[in-house]
Amino acid sequence: MAIETLAVIGSGLMGRGIAQVAAVGGYRTLLHDVSGAALEKAVAEIGRDLDRAVARGKLADDAARAARGRLEPQPAFQAAAAQADFVVEAVPEDIRIKLETFRRLDAECRPEVVLATNTSALSITEIAAATRAPARVIGMHFFNPVPRMKLVEIVRALETGDAAVAATEEVARRMGKHTVLLQRESAGFITSRINAMIGNEAFHMLQEGLASARDIDMALKLGLNHPMGPFEMVDLVGLDTRLAVLEFLHKSLGEKYRPAPLLVQHVKAGRLGRKVGRGVYDYDGAE
Repeated sequence: MAIETLAVIGSGLMGRGIAQVAAVGGYRTLLHDVSGAALEKAVAEIGRDLDRAVARGKLADDAARAARGRLEPQPAFQAAAAQADFVVEAVPEDIRIKLETFRRLDAECRPEVVLATNTSALSITEIAAATRAPARVIGMHFFNPVPRMKLVEIVRALETGDAAVAATEEVARRMGKHTVLLQRESAGFITSRINAMIGNEAFHMLQEGLASARDIDMALKLGLNHPMGPFEMVDLVGLDTRLAVLEFLHKSLGEKYRPAPLLVQHVKAGRLGRKVGRGVYDYDGAE
């Protein structure tokens, strides 16, 4: 089946990035969110990011205009699902929300449509079990910020079919992404397992008073050539998201993933990162 229309379910940070690269990649892109205000904000932010890409010389002006023309906000879930040739789910990292979303997608999408989840750690096999056709469910893990990060982890669940893998690889290619394929699902995949452990260890170091957050970030950037430090990264993705991932990995893979107490304290204090103006760092200029 030719894939011409791609639906993205969820217009948060990841969803709008996925919608942007889908539109730039040539797909008619239907972006859905339960919140009309969030959907409007996402479309505006995509427009601004396209303008920035043009200004930096990363995207031709005519390509940006064409991408805008292919992006369609769709407030009706049923309409987005019914028109889609391929779906990427990007709702919050909560298994209950994911399961309900996939039940609805299974009911509304045509039988041949691949249903991809952008989860970074949750069980794709469990998500697939919410549908009547688990062979069409697959993991498609993007990275933040989606327009600039080149990797997509493609993850087979227990019953994912070869046709779903092939379709997902082609979609990722048209989005300009490189892919790695996990032939067998494992909690946290490749990158989340490693990244969560690095970030958690950084919180242990900070809790012990080993060094400041800025010096720990600087050490990993200059000493290990990481593009961002672990605290810069967690503030970007959200401390609540990181905590949820660690709690899942702790439950699935054992004690080495137990969340650092300082991370738990930050989340309880409402220090969730850039999205609320304060995380490990404050974004009024003070740490």
